[in-house]
Amino acid sequence: MAEQGDGKDGTDGVSRKEPEEGRRGMTVSEAGRKGGITVRDERGHAFYEEIGKKGGQKVRELIERGKSRS
Repeated sequence: MAEQGDGKDGTDGVSRKEPEEGRRGMTVSEAGRKGGITVRDERGHAFYEEIGKKGGQKVRELIERGKSRS
């Protein structure tokens, strides 16, 4: 658990506890991969199709909005 620091030690103001003996912390990359696998297993292929379509539609809308301002 992180505790709030004062930032005077050159950190971002948050001190982090070291992992327990024999355990190592998880890197950001490992955490992202673990989260991605969890989402894939829970939501499936259709979820990615849906969010891809939503993202593509938003990009098209932004491009059109940009063209109309020119």
